[in-house]
Amino acid sequence: MSDTIPTQQTDTAKPLFTRVPPQDIEAETAVLGELMTCGSPGQPTHRYLADILDTGISPADYYRPANATIHRAICTLRAAGEPVDVRTVSAALTETGELAKVGGNGYLNMCVQAAWTPANGPAHAEIVRAKAYRRAAITAAVKVMEYAYSGEGDENDVRDMVEQQLTAIITGVPGMDQAPPTVDDLYLDFVADLEDIQNGQRRGITYGFEDVDALTSGMHPGNVTVIAAQSGVGKSTLALNAAVAAAKAGAQVMFSSLEMSSTELMQKIAAAEGRIALHHLTHEGGLTAAGWESVRRLGADLFRTLPLRVYRPDGAAIADIASAARSCARSGGLDVLVVDYLQLIEIEHGRNTNREQAVAAVSRALKNLAVQLDCHVIALSQLNDDGLMRESRAIKNDASVVIKVHRPDSEDKESARSGEVDLVIEKNRFGPTATATVAAQLHYSRFKDMGHS
Repeated sequence: MSDTIPTQQTDTAKPLFTRVPPQDIEAETAVLGELMTCGSPGQPTHRYLADILDTGISPADYYRPANATIHRAICTLRAAGEPVDVRTVSAALTETGELAKVGGNGYLNMCVQAAWTPANGPAHAEIVRAKAYRRAAITAAVKVMEYAYSGEGDENDVRDMVEQQLTAIITGVPGMDQAPPTVDDLYLDFVADLEDIQNGQRRGITYGFEDVDALTSGMHPGNVTVIAAQSGVGKSTLALNAAVAAAKAGAQVMFSSLEMSSTELMQKIAAAEGRIALHHLTHEGGLTAAGWESVRRLGADLFRTLPLRVYRPDGAAIADIASAARSCARSGGLDVLVVDYLQLIEIEHGRNTNREQAVAAVSRALKNLAVQLDCHVIALSQLNDDGLMRESRAIKNDASVVIKVHRPDSEDKESARSGEVDLVIEKNRFGPTATATVAAQLHYSRFKDMGHS
């Protein structure tokens, strides 16, 4: 750390960042000992092995490097289906040449002696994780201080840095301090997920349309869906329907609109969910007594508990949307972010940057945000009159799913398919490309699966 950074004296006259970081070596050795005394499969105490590891404790959570090495050996044995005890851990460390580095068999036996009972393992693991979290928070704070003192960037860069670090701390995912996992580390979780998928127990967040969910397996964290349509076709309505459906299924959702006000969005949700004609909500005297009762019921039965946030930025900067999304992640989490729409978002760019490059930067920023916040992003995009997506190449590259909205009756008022809408899935990383047809009930500001009332 730079000598220009103040050290802030405490009551004990120790500089704030030269004290020993938070740690609990006794809890660390107890966890390792309890892992090594859980017994073999079939024994009553063996279930505690999974209970301890299910707390999320990982090698990176240990303060002592030797303890991290032992934990890693235990995980390797478990992944291979081998029993976990002092002898097998000793053999595994001997094979990798690490036994002497961790203190030999004497240290392994000391860990076993420090153990209480396997049932205490999860509680001790949580202590270790809590200390690791505090160390990560300190590291993040130091990074913010160093960047602030460095003079690099402008105030927007500093704010972005602070928000990223703050979000990482609160969501429990501060910077990575170890190498990424190997495929062997991932195998057991992969098999568990695969079993859930095959048994129909694991799908993404619903779009609210059965055929779209079947084709894509729903919305997946860290990915982007682009909904593209010409003006007036109903892409905003479709996205809002999807946002409400996801929220009704329990997902934490934020809808950011650069086109509609919060009032307009609430009117559309009320029309769709209350089956109230939209024009009755937007014109004087349009609501009957029954309509008012529907609105009252929506407040009590839906809006009071619906985990949906509406954000109308003052400007149109991607930084404002990202800031609001991080705030949602810090306050209850964020599973789905809807942005309406791409071509209206502004981003800081150089004088020589053309429009296609600017939109590409926005698209990339949303993709990065999806990964950083582990949420799914729905980004709306405008189509040209010839049906091509503006600045399409970069947008399509960043998207996992691209859905074009086509209404036959928008072009031909006498179309035999009046009231039908084709959701053309042009790109799908989770399944085949195909067309899902839904019904348009735009007087209720909604789209519905065919055959559903």
